[in-house]
Amino acid sequence: MKLTRSSGVLLHPTSLPSRYGIGDLGDAAYRFVDFLVESKQSLWQILPLGPTGYGDSPYQCFSAFAGNPLLISPDYLVRDGYLPADGVETVPSFPSERVKYGEVIPYKRELFAGAYAHFVKHGTSEQQISFSQFEDKQAGWLDDFALFMALKMEHQAVDGGVWSSWPQELMQRDVQAIQFWSEKLSSEIEYHKFLQFIFFQQWSSIKRYANDRHIQIIGDAPIFVAYDSADVWANREQFFLDELGLPTVIAGVPPDYFSETGQRWGNPLYKWEVMKRDGYAWWVSRLKMGFEQVDITRLDHFRGFAAYWAIPVEEETAVVGDWIKGPGSDFFRTMQEKLGSLPIIAEDLGVITPDVIAMRDEFTFPGMKILQFGFGGDKTNAFLPHTYESNSVVYSGTHDNDTTVGWYRSASPSEQDFVRRYTARSGDNIAWDMIRLAMASVADTAVIPLQDLMQLDTDARMNYPGRTDGYWQWRFLPEALTAAIVERFRDMTILYGRERCVKEGRA
Repeated sequence: MKLTRSSGVLLHPTSLPSRYGIGDLGDAAYRFVDFLVESKQSLWQILPLGPTGYGDSPYQCFSAFAGNPLLISPDYLVRDGYLPADGVETVPSFPSERVKYGEVIPYKRELFAGAYAHFVKHGTSEQQISFSQFEDKQAGWLDDFALFMALKMEHQAVDGGVWSSWPQELMQRDVQAIQFWSEKLSSEIEYHKFLQFIFFQQWSSIKRYANDRHIQIIGDAPIFVAYDSADVWANREQFFLDELGLPTVIAGVPPDYFSETGQRWGNPLYKWEVMKRDGYAWWVSRLKMGFEQVDITRLDHFRGFAAYWAIPVEEETAVVGDWIKGPGSDFFRTMQEKLGSLPIIAEDLGVITPDVIAMRDEFTFPGMKILQFGFGGDKTNAFLPHTYESNSVVYSGTHDNDTTVGWYRSASPSEQDFVRRYTARSGDNIAWDMIRLAMASVADTAVIPLQDLMQLDTDARMNYPGRTDGYWQWRFLPEALTAAIVERFRDMTILYGRERCVKEGRA
């Protein structure tokens, strides 16, 4: 896949303004699309949309298929008749610039329970039919996910409900046990299916709104899934697990730019040879679902398909491990055979070897260029714009980086000097200096985090790899998205030939 010259903004929906403690798929999401249109953008990049688990990270989800109910708009529940008119009159006083998950989760759970009860009692025939159709269409993943979540809530008193702590017959998915608990928890199962129904109603609506205005959405698919997920529980034979269902080796990366001890992600690793036997059927379903939710998918940790870092589960850091050969090009050839064109961006960061580059280029997947990585070496650094190939996506930074302002302020004097000489600027307006570098580059696609457009400091950082507390929380206030930002971004987009151009089919 080769992208046309375009640009866009990186912003996860949790960061949108909302009076309910977390960004959602309500009016603010539509206003954000309007901002993209006004500033002549073509792309909205988001993080994974799944239901978050450990550490509230969108990269540790209870399902690779499901949506995050926390993103459901309470206002639209009222608008669409799933809650009475007074259902959201009383709302706690949530922080407006941070997500306090410990406060938001119980509030929304209570709200959603009320919405489901209202639906059961007052749902229209049209709503009931739509829900039934959704259940039938998505049964391939929805049945396992809803049962998983119901069982998790039922057993949450033990180890937080992680599936390996369930009774043996449930952990191993004994047919009779599954049937018994499916009947016993039938109402709870329907509740979780209902939340997915509502999520995808609201998400599909915002995606249509964006697409109708020639805005494409870039999604994000982590290569690995969370251990405590319906995906692993329902497909144990496809992961390296012991007889107790516990991982024997786990995912991560060796020491790198972000961490001297590497990153110990903790995800279980795939048995790729087992997956290959059925034509990678689980992956086919996963990517198919992803391509329905978004227009383009950023495939996280792309290099893991060539080789992945396997860490013995007993190791406390990612320093010790082995590179194990992945499925390679055979995987992507199979995906092409089953799914056709693959609208994928390869997250090709980290330890990149020739086989990773060859695999990326074989399928013409655009790779990623991060400007913040460009100034720690010399003029041959592959992240400096004068070295780029056109089929790539350039970012000032990503969700894993500090904001550009924060990065520059903490950079070494020599690195700051390199930036100033390279940009021919004083550094006093570093965020927009870096935005200009990205927009002017030959990279076909440029994506700018909203924090950089707003020139925000480290306090607005979304994530810090390897750390689990205090991240994924940043939100912006509606008044921060000013007309001045729109005008400046629009002018720069036009200047460097990245503006939306419907006649040419550029979106």
